[in-house]
Amino acid sequence: MTTGNGTRQAQHTVVAIVEDKPGVLQRVAGLFRRRGFNIESLAVGPTEVEGLSRMTIIVDGASAPVEQVEKQLYKLIDVVKVSDLTHEDAITRELALLKVRCNNVNRHELLDIAGVFRADVVDMATNSLTLQVVGDEDKINGLITMCQPYGVRELSRTGTIAMTRGAKTTTVHESEPEAIARVHQSQGRRVESKELPFSSD
Repeated sequence: MTTGNGTRQAQHTVVAIVEDKPGVLQRVAGLFRRRGFNIESLAVGPTEVEGLSRMTIIVDGASAPVEQVEKQLYKLIDVVKVSDLTHEDAITRELALLKVRCNNVNRHELLDIAGVFRADVVDMATNSLTLQVVGDEDKINGLITMCQPYGVRELSRTGTIAMTRGAKTTTVHESEPEAIARVHQSQGRRVESKELPFSSD
């Protein structure tokens, strides 16, 4: 996130593996609200392990030290594992749909802009273009900035997802349940390692 004076605020990228149960998202959001943690982005989806979901949370660094975010998440009974990717070599992606005003005069200009950002035209009308773009936050913000003089009629963004590069993962592996159980127990939860789901490489 960039502030009004052009400086970028520190952000934390946190991935939480949670049990796929009703109400988990509400409990996570409620915890952040009570603690005053400002969520910049939240994306949720299934993992490669049945019964587990993956939350990618972008948190405003000014509102929450990342250690506090991890500690508070582990207090929730549905959270299995928390990983901080802030300083990791990670791939981050977001998808955005952008509907922009256009006419016969400037349509080609907008198509040229879309080409620079490798955005796809997914819908075209006499007075608008709808673009789809995938990339990191800077790329998407750059496209939005370039389209603003033409008039952005509507914008929809998915929120950021993240994954570490190389062989390292944030999933739960066979070698980890006991260590994860100890983290939960340190937060006052009675968790046996055999109760934790895991995936194998």
